[in-house]
Amino acid sequence: MDKITFIGGGSFGTALAIMLAKKGLEVSIWDRNPQVIEDINEKHENIKYVPSVVIPSNVTAFSSLKEAIGDNRYVVLAVPSHVIRIICRDIKPIIGKDTVIISIAKGIEAESGKRLSEVINEELPENPVVILSGPSHAEEVAQDIPTTVVVTSKDLKYAEEIQELFMTSKFRVYTNKDIVGVEIGGAVKNIIALAAGICDGIGYGDNAKAALMTRGMKEIVRIGEALGGKSETFSGLTGMGDLIVTCTSMHSRNRRAGILIGKGASSEEAIKEIGMVVEGIKACKAFHELKEKLGVSMPITDVLYRVLFEGKDPKYGVYELMTRDKKSEM
Repeated sequence: MDKITFIGGGSFGTALAIMLAKKGLEVSIWDRNPQVIEDINEKHENIKYVPSVVIPSNVTAFSSLKEAIGDNRYVVLAVPSHVIRIICRDIKPIIGKDTVIISIAKGIEAESGKRLSEVINEELPENPVVILSGPSHAEEVAQDIPTTVVVTSKDLKYAEEIQELFMTSKFRVYTNKDIVGVEIGGAVKNIIALAAGICDGIGYGDNAKAALMTRGMKEIVRIGEALGGKSETFSGLTGMGDLIVTCTSMHSRNRRAGILIGKGASSEEAIKEIGMVVEGIKACKAFHELKEKLGVSMPITDVLYRVLFEGKDPKYGVYELMTRDKKSEM
């Protein structure tokens, strides 16, 4: 029986753990929160993150990283982007060279501007790394609602191995050789989803959101290509697919945070209300700095940065976007 460990008992990690347990894998979850561990082991439910979904008995939660990982071949990093490096350092003495590291976080390291696969490779240079991304709300994965994602790696054989591991009749997995594009698409869409939520919070309609998503897609492509990604990747699951789901669904914490900000809340108040990490806020700051270094035009990201970090009124930010110099769409 294949064995897999999830580092982090949040919503998406737990949803994937449930899915793989139903497939017959022996699943371990490590988490810092004693209540999450107790609820999984005693009540077979993650009440904090995935309430009302039964967790199979072949899922066990641990407070010890060493016990959770054991001799398992697969380790999933199911933690926010800003703690990926720390977690990699924590597990380095525990894992073997053949352990496959799978990251399901979406973002970049704020301090360095590096993609998460680059961060993992720096800390765990001997281990194969696979990135899993795409339009996949945890709430729906946990309920066996059909979902499609993409996996990528520097060595495609490991992406294909994870494709086989994760595939079910309700969870379809594609491979993609473009690791840069897959990671950047998954990170930048959070910025646009946050902006889409702000538009909803202000009270704007479908026209505004369609414009925001379309022009936001242009920003994803610009920065993605500048960093070495392929344009066709961004029209796929990790670009357009993820953008659609995060800009339109109330499952999206980025959109929900944006709605609160559009109604007048500060970013700090929005994060507190959501109760989970809002990756779009961190991504906006990181990509604003990165696009300045690269000389890439990202006007939506510019305006959102000033709303989040400089106190700009969101409505005036929209006015600025609408009244820029005339341009050709192409």
